[in-house]
Amino acid sequence: MRTVLISGAGIAGLSLAYWLTEHGFSTTVVERAPGLRSGGQAIDIRGTAREVVRRMGLMEQIRAHHTGTHGIAILDEQGGTVARMGSDDYGDSGGIVAEIEILRGDLVKILHGALDPAVEFLFDDTITALTEHDNGVDVTFGHAGQRTFDIVVGADGLRSGVRDLVFDAEVRDLGYYTSYFPARMDHDFRGWELMYSVPRRAALIYPLGDSGEVRAMFAFSGPEVPGARHDPKALLAKVFDGVGWKIPGLVEQMWRTDDLFFDRAAEVLLAEWWRGRVVLLGDSAFGGSVGMGTSMALVGAYVLAGELSGNSHERAFAQYQSEMREYVAVNRKRPPGGANGFLPRTRRGIWLRNQFMRLLPHLPGRKRMMGGIEKSANAITLKPYTRSASPA
Repeated sequence: MRTVLISGAGIAGLSLAYWLTEHGFSTTVVERAPGLRSGGQAIDIRGTAREVVRRMGLMEQIRAHHTGTHGIAILDEQGGTVARMGSDDYGDSGGIVAEIEILRGDLVKILHGALDPAVEFLFDDTITALTEHDNGVDVTFGHAGQRTFDIVVGADGLRSGVRDLVFDAEVRDLGYYTSYFPARMDHDFRGWELMYSVPRRAALIYPLGDSGEVRAMFAFSGPEVPGARHDPKALLAKVFDGVGWKIPGLVEQMWRTDDLFFDRAAEVLLAEWWRGRVVLLGDSAFGGSVGMGTSMALVGAYVLAGELSGNSHERAFAQYQSEMREYVAVNRKRPPGGANGFLPRTRRGIWLRNQFMRLLPHLPGRKRMMGGIEKSANAITLKPYTRSASPA
């Protein structure tokens, strides 16, 4: 039985652990955090990724945890609605907001609950060194000493430690910061996510049903700020100081939470996703999409495990990238305007974007324009990999 070490207990890592176990591998997951990460934003499951979760038998559970959001409402500076885009306006994959949306933490719990008890977890630990030889990879952990595995998978996100140890990758800066945190908000959402913008800054608020609980996303553009990750709350409070509507109340709640995600938006540029016995999955390999990271992680885990089930690691890794290459490429294409489209620099830019969003649902070619999302989300056909013991 071949042994696989997965770095990262997020969506990519847990999904891969599920499929590897189905194919007869012995699987260990190492995670930097002391336990599963429960926080995070609402995430979409689109296109072919839905078939993956169906094959896992998890669709019913996932639908039961739907956030209840069915579209996005664009607000003006006074908080009035100027445009709405519903999840059922542009085809099966739902345009900007997918028909299946779930909190990241809920999906992580569902995936973890689906795992075979034989999957080993090493929480509160990291990989500090990797040394490959003919019989495997010697892995040195921060706390667990040294062990040898046949294969090592870096599923540890955009800032992947495994990638830094083994690969020479470019991580391209996209010009803005994002943050997420839980909050409460007194507003009649009626299932609409809200987007509020001022020049170079935006807040997106995801309601969780009618509970009053929300997930708030703060984003802002500009050059990198030295030391930003050391005190992100202070930086966010400074950037959003003086912004109106309900932003001051959200900033106040941000100060009180211990559950804050903060990072600089970036994309990974990497010619090959593997080197020797080490391979990358999810954001560590192809991070930088808009709204497709979860779906690509789910599909990538299915494909990688399936290819490993019937091949040597050399052939499996090459086949994995070959199968995923076009799917990843079309889903990493960024919307026109890049950061300026999401975070316009001027009030006039915000007005022009809002007018386009207001008119889009009424344009004759709206489904064709937005249909590219659906087409991209389905731009891969899943092989029917046989669930059997892995080759020696």
